[in-house]
Amino acid sequence: MSRSGLRLVTAIAAALAGVVVSTSGRAEGQSTPPAKPAAPRPASGAHAAKAPAAAKTAEPAVPPGTEAVVETPKGTFTIRLLPQVAPEHARHFVKTAKAGGYDGTTFHRIITGGMIQGGDPLTKDPAKAAQYGTGGLGLLKAEFSDRPFVRGTVGAARRSNKDSGGSQFFVAVKEQPQLLGQYTIFGEVVSGMEVVDQISMTPVDDDKPRERVEMKVTIRPPAPVAP
Repeated sequence: MSRSGLRLVTAIAAALAGVVVSTSGRAEGQSTPPAKPAAPRPASGAHAAKAPAAAKTAEPAVPPGTEAVVETPKGTFTIRLLPQVAPEHARHFVKTAKAGGYDGTTFHRIITGGMIQGGDPLTKDPAKAAQYGTGGLGLLKAEFSDRPFVRGTVGAARRSNKDSGGSQFFVAVKEQPQLLGQYTIFGEVVSGMEVVDQISMTPVDDDKPRERVEMKVTIRPPAPVAP
């Protein structure tokens, strides 16, 4: 590997690791455990029986072939989700997108010619720039696979704990073999990769873009199968 290629691989690994720690220097999500509550007293009389809590409706599984259309000021690219590889990450992505959770967020971390990362809900607010990269994590367990990190692969960002994925995602602009088995893959870019390339060339300070590259994400169901 050339010296420049080694520097790029090192930069990408360091950037992904950058989502791990908050600006305070402490892993996000850590907090002092609450004091153990006293054991409740057994109910009696008229208050003994309570109606059971309503069960939460499970999110439907994502059908194979579902796509996400990502619109940006630099153009549009399309991600084909891979529920057969990472069903929970695909499900969370679809749920977040349908709720408008990605609309107005930015690609807050860019490694020139290497990868772009976005999806942090905190990036909707320019006043929270110091916290970019710390939001929307700690929601999902890892779904690692042996699928390679080739150009156009879409992976889930996380903290140092492997089971800490969430809404943030990244797109590999070039092959990233060092990420295999370290990050969950849940999608692949199937069109508009030239737009991803253009986003990756956004001027940056270190890995922070100097301009906001906002996105709007729309979910597109699989095309019907011809009889």
